[in-house]
Amino acid sequence: MKYIQKIIFGSPGTGKSYLVDKNIIPNELGINISENPENVIKAVFHPEYTFGDFMGKLLPMTKAGQVEYNFYEGHFLKALSQAYKNILKVYDKQGNKDESKEIENVILVIDEINRGNSSAIFGSIFQLLDRDNDGWSSYNTSINGIMFIRLLELIGCSFTYDKNQEIDEYRLLPYDGVKKLETLQNKISFLNFDLINKTIKIPPNLSIVATMNTSDNSIYHMDSAFKRRWDWEFVDIDSNLIKSPGNAFIDRQEWGKFINNINAFIKNNNNYIRGIEDKQIGKYFIKNEIISKADIQNKLMFFIWDSVFSRDKKPLMELLNNNKLVTFGDFSSKVDGFINAIKEYHV
Repeated sequence: MKYIQKIIFGSPGTGKSYLVDKNIIPNELGINISENPENVIKAVFHPEYTFGDFMGKLLPMTKAGQVEYNFYEGHFLKALSQAYKNILKVYDKQGNKDESKEIENVILVIDEINRGNSSAIFGSIFQLLDRDNDGWSSYNTSINGIMFIRLLELIGCSFTYDKNQEIDEYRLLPYDGVKKLETLQNKISFLNFDLINKTIKIPPNLSIVATMNTSDNSIYHMDSAFKRRWDWEFVDIDSNLIKSPGNAFIDRQEWGKFINNINAFIKNNNNYIRGIEDKQIGKYFIKNEIISKADIQNKLMFFIWDSVFSRDKKPLMELLNNNKLVTFGDFSSKVDGFINAIKEYHV
């Protein structure tokens, strides 16, 4: 099961959302929206969108003249719970996986990701975007008790309460007879979240795909750490997905040498850069063992263009001996020249 975690970016009107709906959802993830609409959750970021909209929040409601507060799950919590539910479907009461069944994929689609304050919206969830090779989050993060109870309810858990209104029994279909939290934890340990400490992880059947208009990239700043956790794909003005064929580096050692050279290039042009400390690149900026030209083109080159030399493109023009780099499309088309120039770069 291969998850997708990418930002599709380009000029307005180039068909980014169409690409998500007509290709990624049905073809790459195998989700049939008409049969399983619950497996597609969509959100649109905007300046007023908050962490509460993303994870969930308490909202007041008046009933019979009395105000009461109910918790409403946000887009991420809804997507996460649906992914967990789909995993639960293929396990029996004894916790054994039915190998004849496939775990259904879930996708969270975020349109206009840079029109909201992404760092604030994701909050601690940002940490979960680091994934291991098996698709699970590399780290876990804790959520508050109200969110966690709602997450359990969404995956099918019900509760009974004692006289002090504390939960004393848990029920989770198809696990009849589960009563204590520790017992429930043992039964669903394959979900990789901790009921006792209220920590969660993103499972491999949950993909997150966002779209971004490059013309709007000044609305909110995306920090380098946030950008690093996504794959990037560029759609040009002719609605073509830009992915140069072939590999750039076939092992991590070659990649390490390349990173040393590119950091030397960045440091040598520090007069054109604001805040150089977070503009240099670590070896895990791209984590693949074999690094394709498309990885360089869409993720690294966009970072160099948009974040490192955002103020002045002169160093890139001099590097490629090309004074006609007006748009990122111009720059990305020079992926072979960029790779060769950095390989040969000497201070």
